Amino acid sequence: MAQKSRIIFVYATSLAAATCIFLLIRHWGSSLVALGEPQDHTSVQVAPSDTSNVWMHVVLALVVVLVVARVVGAIFRALNQPQVMGEVVAGILLGPSFFGWLAPGLASQVLSAGVAPYLAVISQLGVVLYMFLVGLELDTNLLRQRTSSSIAVSHASIVVPFLSGGVLALWLYPRYAVRNVPFVVFALFVGVAMSVTAFPVLARILTDRGLQNSALGVIALACAAVDDVTAWCLLAVLVAVARAEAGHLVSTLAMTVGFIAFVLLIAKYGAVWLVRKRAEKGRTTRDVFAIVFAALMMAVLTAERIGIHGLFGAFLLGTLIPQDSALARDIRNKCEDLVLVLLLPVFFAFTGMRTKIGLLHGTRYWLACALIIGIAALGKFGGSFLAARLTGSDWREAASLGVLLNTRGLMELIVLNVGLDLGLLSPTLFTMFVVMAIATTLATAPILRALTLNVPGTAR
Repeated sequence: MAQKSRIIFVYATSLAAATCIFLLIRHWGSSLVALGEPQDHTSVQVAPSDTSNVWMHVVLALVVVLVVARVVGAIFRALNQPQVMGEVVAGILLGPSFFGWLAPGLASQVLSAGVAPYLAVISQLGVVLYMFLVGLELDTNLLRQRTSSSIAVSHASIVVPFLSGGVLALWLYPRYAVRNVPFVVFALFVGVAMSVTAFPVLARILTDRGLQNSALGVIALACAAVDDVTAWCLLAVLVAVARAEAGHLVSTLAMTVGFIAFVLLIAKYGAVWLVRKRAEKGRTTRDVFAIVFAALMMAVLTAERIGIHGLFGAFLLGTLIPQDSALARDIRNKCEDLVLVLLLPVFFAFTGMRTKIGLLHGTRYWLACALIIGIAALGKFGGSFLAARLTGSDWREAASLGVLLNTRGLMELIVLNVGLDLGLLSPTLFTMFVVMAIATTLATAPILRALTLNVPGTAR
């Protein structure tokens, strides 16, 4: 007891002495005048008080986004829907379509226009890391070991939606397209948007239904893998076409091919070396993580510099690391929770801030939105169903394939945000396509459950 009292006395005395000494220092320093160089105001971007204010607003926005995303995601999981779609809807609810309409004053404080640029940067980082993880999780064996059925279905599930998107563009272009956007670029974008399949969400739905090792699951995963790779290659070409100045398109495409060749033929040896180093060490060191993420950022920068989107570089680099390697597992274990729990909900919230349901005022706009949903669903379903039936699948399996490949989810939102950033979509058309992405994905689980008669599960 005496020892404890002595410790408390020493601690209190030290604290009091330190306080007194600092007060003396403050007293002595109050009469001093600084004679050094004057402050260079030109280098100051934001006043300290403004920086503190923005920082507090960004932290508040992150807290709100995180809590709402988890709550709505849990509700969707309880309803046997993919949790990620609940988080997408949470982002929409936080935007002007609901929160901004219900409580505009509070919304302007929580998700003000001032924090939007900061949320944009955070969301872009999250999407870059997510696309890297998507590439990392892509089983390249699915691309090599395909049956005749999966080859036919994968081609049909890309070609038919792409062409139906081109036909849809003929109707959309004179009514909703942004001025000065060439029709060919607009048609390419609509075709790509119709062709997307969300491989990670589809894989999780299959796993939760216990179908991942079934004939249906194997074909669906193979088709989704091909769809993912093809869609991102098409998007890279589209971005190159949209960004390239007159006369520079050929050089941009040539550099794109060179970049892909370099990554797949040369950089892959670096990935093999890292996998081997991980096996020798028995763990993934921080140096290895540093090399991986430095290479990731360089791939993103290179893709941006070429004129294609940095997301393609992140996805491409992720495919280099074998999906079943210890290095891939370590990267997923370190990064997945941070990306899925914090960074992606910020992307959903940022997307929600750009989605304005109020723009769809009147029957004409909602009919156009319904047309987009119908053509998107029929294009994917029809192409997949017919190809599967022609290669021997029964009607139930063929229909299940068509439903599964309509899972667009997050991948579609990424494509749509790229289109909006490039100026290819008006805010109204962007909103219509976001509604289409949500509607087609939410329809997947209940229809699949009815077709397969499996016990319903949950999906991430």
